[in-house]
Amino acid sequence: MASIPVRAPQLRRRIGSFQATALNMSQMVGIGPFITIPAMIVAFGGPQAVVGWIAGAVLALADGLIWAELGAAMPGSGGTYVYLREAFKYRTGRLMPFLFVWSAVLFIPLVMSTGVIGFVQYLGYLAPGMDDGTGTLIGLALIVFITVVLWRRIESLGKLTVVLWAVMILTVLTVIAACLTHFNLAQVMDFPAGAFDITSGGFWVSFVAGLTIGIYDYLGYNTSSYMGAEVKNAGRTIPRSVVFSVVGIMVIYLFMQIGVLGVVRWQEMLDTNSMAYQSLVSLVLQRTWGSEVALVVTAFILITAFASLMVGLLAGSRVPYDAARDGVFFKVFAKLHPTKEFPVAGLVAMGVMTAVGFLIGRATNIGALIQLLTAVMVLVQALGQVAAVAVLRRRTDVVRPYKMWLYPAPLIVAGLGWLVIYFYSDINAPGLHPIELSLAWVAVGAISFFIWAKREKTWPFGPLPVEKNDVDEEIRSGISA
Repeated sequence: MASIPVRAPQLRRRIGSFQATALNMSQMVGIGPFITIPAMIVAFGGPQAVVGWIAGAVLALADGLIWAELGAAMPGSGGTYVYLREAFKYRTGRLMPFLFVWSAVLFIPLVMSTGVIGFVQYLGYLAPGMDDGTGTLIGLALIVFITVVLWRRIESLGKLTVVLWAVMILTVLTVIAACLTHFNLAQVMDFPAGAFDITSGGFWVSFVAGLTIGIYDYLGYNTSSYMGAEVKNAGRTIPRSVVFSVVGIMVIYLFMQIGVLGVVRWQEMLDTNSMAYQSLVSLVLQRTWGSEVALVVTAFILITAFASLMVGLLAGSRVPYDAARDGVFFKVFAKLHPTKEFPVAGLVAMGVMTAVGFLIGRATNIGALIQLLTAVMVLVQALGQVAAVAVLRRRTDVVRPYKMWLYPAPLIVAGLGWLVIYFYSDINAPGLHPIELSLAWVAVGAISFFIWAKREKTWPFGPLPVEKNDVDEEIRSGISA
């Protein structure tokens, strides 16, 4: 592979610890908890839904430690793509990284599309007369606008993200403060009969549904890992940003869930057509500090959602870039903007697929999207990374500036958690068949890979491509850069 000219556009390491943590937290919060708190209540059928947030935090922390170790050791652009490429290149060549990029092109935009749906949903509180058609047009326009905003250099986006992170923190703290001023503990403790009957099969179905919603709301703790090629001193920055963001958001979510239950009775949230379900946080502010404050905070929620969508598309656009530069994905994705130095095709593709996911969500529901995106993500990314850590731990050529705590306990917890979510997804999304659809998507990806591999005369139709390349040098330099 030819070396990259010195003056050629390239990704540069400009993101520090604070900006990396802000990127993660902005992506984690977004619109998620504002639209899924009532969904969690519906899943559990009562205030015991707090268990879902705790379970989600445990899985997020276990999986986050996996991301921290892999991201610190291999800080290249693309995150999971780099980890699977390095872990399995001696066994299956380029199959695993190819399948990850194939899957990511679907599940990352699906995550973003849920944020757009939530944005439109809360916008309805500010514009109660908005019809479905207008909401759909606004959602599509929002995706186009974010794509235009991202059409610039990364250092200006780092500064903008910190500002939006501050707005996000202000928003959630305002909601928590409003809840505390009108908090009713009796409502929080109003558990229905059999709420904690673990001998009931229904409890475990509800538990897994809540766990799925919970881990969806924590997704984003890996954003800095996706952007490893643009993180300074990645060996320390990535682990810190992952752990700090998971712990910080866990505290915020628990306070929000308990606080909201102390203001709005959980029985009101069971009606999916009510304001308590559609615009819960706006209703909380309306009942505590009045309609004017509710309008202002709703506007802040929309800004927070915008920040999450921006960060998600920013990180997602880097995923196919690294694969294409390695010759494992379409060559057009390897090109950077000649002056602004960002992957053009990756950004455009993520924007287009987000729009498609948004339209699908508008035709179905946000719960269906969450179940589908989680099922697709589990097969290659989540379980693949669990295996990658175990494989790389036996390798002597990998420098590990960070090693996860209590190894292998996080691998066991994460692996079991993801498997439970996956095998319960059909039950929690009746009629959608997330298991079958995810298997079909991966199967088509595998067929595509074998067709490509035969044309390129690589494994299994040729030798394993294990030669050194420019990206390997980028990873080594990024550990302490």
